[in-house]
Amino acid sequence: MKGFSFWQRWLFGVGLLIILFGIMMALFSGTKLFQPFDSQVNPVFWGTERLADNVRRFQQWIYGVLGATVAGWGILLTFIAHYPFKKKEKWSWDCLLVALLVWFLVDTAISLHFRVYFNAIFNTVLLILVVLPLVFTRRHFVQ
Repeated sequence: MKGFSFWQRWLFGVGLLIILFGIMMALFSGTKLFQPFDSQVNPVFWGTERLADNVRRFQQWIYGVLGATVAGWGILLTFIAHYPFKKKEKWSWDCLLVALLVWFLVDTAISLHFRVYFNAIFNTVLLILVVLPLVFTRRHFVQ
């Protein structure tokens, strides 16, 4: 479809978006900026978008921790895409695929179990964004 460098840059760009999302989650959960996310998750667990103060504080903490983890995952993805993936080191392709599949399967299964369908859909979109470059660059990593 497209050349290797296109997909390598695509992967790098997705990593940057994941970093930004993680930082936004960590710093802005519980604010108007994070409202679209909260409006999908809060009713599933509390039956309302408006939360008690102690629940809201816990949610801000847990999203802060999760956001930091997501940002770290994005940094790892970006670093691998920019250095070893760009050099076509086979382990980088394998690492990205395994990490992506483990994350997607566990996160999405838990989201479906708790009926947080918004997150399962979000995960599927992210899976597609990251798996596309892996599919279209696979031949460059076969030895």
